[in-house]
Amino acid sequence: MTKKIMHTTGRLTASSFLQRWRLPLLGLLVILIAGTAYLIYAKKSSADAQEHADKDSKTKLVFELAAIDVLKSEIRDLNTSLAISGSLVPLNQVTVRAKVGAEVRETLVQEGMAVTKGQVLTRFDAADLRARLITQDASVDEAQAKLAMANKNRNSNESLLQQKYISQNAFDVTNNSVELAQASLKSAMAQRQVAQLALADTEVKAPIDGIVSKRHVQAGDKVSLDSPLFAIVNLSQLILEMPVPASEIPRIKIGQLLNFKVDGFGTRSFSGQVTRINPAAESGSRSMLVYAAVNNADAALKAGMFAKGSLLLEKSLAMPVIPLVALRQQNGKDVVYTLVNNVVQVQTVKLGVRNEDEGLVQVLSGLAPGAIVISAKLDAIKPGSKVSLPKVEAKSDASMPSMPTKSTATTLKG
Repeated sequence: MTKKIMHTTGRLTASSFLQRWRLPLLGLLVILIAGTAYLIYAKKSSADAQEHADKDSKTKLVFELAAIDVLKSEIRDLNTSLAISGSLVPLNQVTVRAKVGAEVRETLVQEGMAVTKGQVLTRFDAADLRARLITQDASVDEAQAKLAMANKNRNSNESLLQQKYISQNAFDVTNNSVELAQASLKSAMAQRQVAQLALADTEVKAPIDGIVSKRHVQAGDKVSLDSPLFAIVNLSQLILEMPVPASEIPRIKIGQLLNFKVDGFGTRSFSGQVTRINPAAESGSRSMLVYAAVNNADAALKAGMFAKGSLLLEKSLAMPVIPLVALRQQNGKDVVYTLVNNVVQVQTVKLGVRNEDEGLVQVLSGLAPGAIVISAKLDAIKPGSKVSLPKVEAKSDASMPSMPTKSTATTLKG
């Protein structure tokens, strides 16, 4: 009886075990079936995608470029310039000052009047100086008379000395009187010369040719010694003073040419040449003054005018030129994209002079004149891409404006 019960209990336990694990086992079976199906599907999809890609690779894209996307390289000169600005100052300018203290009797010139060297500008009252000159003339006459008397006495005493009527000491006193009289005459003559110069200085004359830029006195004014009377400038030669960043100084040389314009003269351009470079930087700035001589024979330019222009730093020989925007970098080298039979090719180039203002660069080697260059940055276009050009000819860099940064290229399937 007991064995029977135990046997029955054992069957119940096995049945209970199967019921407990049947659902998990079925779930695991479903997962295995689904995974197998996914792997089969993925493999088939990959094969389909590869087949589709192979078909697409056989159908090349043709990029249709706009006229602004390409250009033809052209041979031309390319200059490197530095933008400059500065003020014009006269090469020769003077301040005429009083050499005597006196009252101004008359002034003969005004501001803006042209004067020549030696022309009388103003006259001072000379009455006191004339009287002083008369006094000095009298002093000279007196000194001459004393000298004559001293000479006469010496001659007489010399004869007496020879006859031994007087001693040597007495003769030496007479001879010394002659020397004193000679010194007095020299002093009187020097004083008279000073008086003559002072009288001459009552007429103030222009020391240079030029134009009166400032008159400081008028009739009736009393001036002292060294007082300013007139300012005169000579405009035939001007100096353009240009502050230049110290970093640019190594590129500037004596003799370099520059062109500039001044407000009020329209399209008229003026020229100059570098003559001096200041060896010290301006206090409070990192700039140094560069001086250029400007010929101004017609006196059109005036002192103090502000000029803006460019200084020619370097002039190149005629070589192929392209815009800077057409340059690309590949493996650390400068390259351009060119078109050969409507296929994009990479061309390594060696560069020369750059002109940042014009946005151009000279190509020393690697690019033939007339080569078609892609100037626009188009991400979709790579070496080997086929392109279609517009009917109109690619533009030349000779009239190259600033290049566009965006392109209107479209793609066509061929």
